[in-house]
Amino acid sequence: MQGVTMRPVALGEKGNLCEFRLLKGHRLPSHRHPYEQTGTLVSGKLNFRIENTWHLAEPGDGWSVPANAEHEVEVLEDSVVLEMFNPGRPDYLPE
Repeated sequence: MQGVTMRPVALGEKGNLCEFRLLKGHRLPSHRHPYEQTGTLVSGKLNFRIENTWHLAEPGDGWSVPANAEHEVEVLEDSVVLEMFNPGRPDYLPE
């Protein structure tokens, strides 16, 4: 996706940890997936929606997106995010 780079950081039996670098001005459109997604903002600023609630995230803030919950992200500043997916996402594994 344009404006987003991802790299797997750690792989486990039940989940994977990924680093995302997001460029200011981009948007991750509304979507849902069967993975619980727990994250923290390392740097930058994001506005994101989980179901019907918007959240402004600044460095040190964390979140949890339940499996199959609709969510989207507006990137307000260049940002670095760490996120854990459970169960692990096979599409995010290194080739």
